[in-house]
Amino acid sequence: MPYQSVYRHGLFEGQVILITGGGSGIGRCAAHELASLGATVAIAGRDEDKLLKVKAEIEAEGIVGRVSTQVCDIRNEEQVIAMVEAVLAQHGRIDGLVNNAGGQYRQPLKDISSKGFEAVVRLNLFGGFMVMREVYNRWMARNGGNIVNIIADIWNGWPNYAHSGAARGGMLTLSESAASEWASAGVRVNCVAPGGIASSGFDTYEPEAQTEILKFPKTIPMQRYGNVAEMSGAIVYLLSPVASFITGTCIRVDGGAPNMRLCWNPPVEHDKSKPFVGFHLDEMPRLLTEGPKQASPKG
Repeated sequence: MPYQSVYRHGLFEGQVILITGGGSGIGRCAAHELASLGATVAIAGRDEDKLLKVKAEIEAEGIVGRVSTQVCDIRNEEQVIAMVEAVLAQHGRIDGLVNNAGGQYRQPLKDISSKGFEAVVRLNLFGGFMVMREVYNRWMARNGGNIVNIIADIWNGWPNYAHSGAARGGMLTLSESAASEWASAGVRVNCVAPGGIASSGFDTYEPEAQTEILKFPKTIPMQRYGNVAEMSGAIVYLLSPVASFITGTCIRVDGGAPNMRLCWNPPVEHDKSKPFVGFHLDEMPRLLTEGPKQASPKG
């Protein structure tokens, strides 16, 4: 069974979409959906094995010659420039950018080291900025295009993830600024903000954070996790022609999490929110099938 997209076949025929963080999770799913809709996808990330696995998955669907891989750490300026140049050399164009690479760890603000804060900001803000800048300067300034930056559910603050919240908030305002500056070049810039999306990313967190993740569904109006296909659908929408008058905005894919006010409207348990199941190769993270990782013994 192929990818079950709600968008029409061939929608992105002839377009090249660069996806950072394309070896897993949301990036992997977006690569599958965009390729199924006719796009050539260039997936980038730090782990070559993961990238090659996604490439093989897409080619196994009969989509051959439309997937390329680029090993790149977006925190490194030279690698970012080399990646963008390599995509242009191989495919001749970059019509869309999905700025998806990122990550963080759980720690109270008072305990975050300067080095740790800087590392998270460099990945989630500075790295994303460099990819945007190089794609714009090397192609989109003359040819137009669309940029979708993936941020996070940062509304009302993000306790225990203040470093990432600060970086993602910066990415939101950076996108709003770019949307204004780059509109005259025919470039749209928008964000998608995921909430609790069940993906392989859940398995990268430390045990304490995983325990908190498991509590998440009961605290939001929709009473469940989202999935990567629901994220990909929002990304594809913003890249598509129907969003041609949308720039400088953000689509939240979070089950209404920021709207819950426990003192006014405590969550009501229900099962009325049904997920969209589009990605035929999606797998539940181990956290949701096996439970949290065990903490390593101290001492």
